[in-house]
Amino acid sequence: MTRIPTALAATSLAAVALTAAAPGAQAARPAPEPVLPTQTLPLAGADDGAKLEGIGVDQRRGTYYVSETTGGEIHRGTLRGGSSEWLGGNGTDGRWTARGVTTDRAGNVYVAGGPNGIDHPGAPDVWVYSPEGELLTALRMPGSDTFVNDVTIGPDGAAYFTDSNDPRIFRVAQGENGWGATVLADGSGVVQRQAGFNLGGIVTSTDRSALVVAQGNAGLLWRVDLGTGEFTPVEGGTGLKDADGLVRNGTELTVICNFERRVTTLRLSPDGSAATLLSDRATDPTRVLTTAKVLNGQLLAVDSRFDEPTPVGDPEVVVLPRR
Repeated sequence: MTRIPTALAATSLAAVALTAAAPGAQAARPAPEPVLPTQTLPLAGADDGAKLEGIGVDQRRGTYYVSETTGGEIHRGTLRGGSSEWLGGNGTDGRWTARGVTTDRAGNVYVAGGPNGIDHPGAPDVWVYSPEGELLTALRMPGSDTFVNDVTIGPDGAAYFTDSNDPRIFRVAQGENGWGATVLADGSGVVQRQAGFNLGGIVTSTDRSALVVAQGNAGLLWRVDLGTGEFTPVEGGTGLKDADGLVRNGTELTVICNFERRVTTLRLSPDGSAATLLSDRATDPTRVLTTAKVLNGQLLAVDSRFDEPTPVGDPEVVVLPRR
């Protein structure tokens, strides 16, 4: 589907106005310079109406994985070789929807199920697959009312998942008795649960001591200590309305702000406790980007199509220029 970018100036001005009005926001930012895709990667074989959310990459194999919210399918592709449906959805392995995706050093693929367990009581919240597509485990997370949003691999090799309802971080790992899930951290009493999506994007800090997590509806970043589970606000991590996916490259943190249609890049302190603004750019106003990952030096972002009532044609991953 051909897209013609329009109204970039209006979008940029709106983003600045929203940022300036956010409680506790930094000083008013200059009008963002628009950033448009340099390349598009269609996901061939997706059903009409498919909407996307998460992306994971396997650097060693040169592959990327993209999730569908509309059915839970997982697509796999390469930058030069195209893509295809890798895992089925619509109830496959108890999965009717999917959100965040990541891989570990062995190439195992971790999939977050969003509201899968809410909409289908008793169904899994999280799945882990081998690089060959073998199901390694499907797990329910502890507690109830769980919306498992995004995932990253920690320095201990475990996977850490965010809950977009209550402010919780789940830890999933394989132990002597098989795979299991525990609550690493519960920020209740510190992080205010608000209407909409709370905790979303998640990365590790450079010094490997903490997780950095986005709270999109509040426009905030939180640091979660991996040793104590304590939540503390990231100094300077404010004014990030609709913050969704996070990408850390060294001490640079890229924040994808979905319906705000912005990509903001921050300088993150090694321990994840503070951030300073490096750039703030508007994105294509015809797309709602959600999450992103770097593969072979290229920043791949998911065009969710959340703004389209009934999308038609192949959904796309787009390549964005780096800051």
